[in-house]
Amino acid sequence: MPKEGRIWFKRTREEKGFTQEKLAAKIGVTRQHIGLIENGVVAPSVEVAKKIAAVLGIDWTRFYEEVSEEDKSHEE
Repeated sequence: MPKEGRIWFKRTREEKGFTQEKLAAKIGVTRQHIGLIENGVVAPSVEVAKKIAAVLGIDWTRFYEEVSEEDKSHEE
């Protein structure tokens, strides 16, 4: 899995009004786990990706797509 972060995920979470803590509580994981996903350290399991997607209104498969140029540019 690429080490680049997922800027789109963090931005979407914030736009929907969720802190890492609130999103984590809603889907049953730790705040640290959300942070690891956002930073590209870990990929969510399919189950967690689907839960996040349901809460945020996104396509769960986006977590498994190639890292976008937008995300790469934020790493520099």
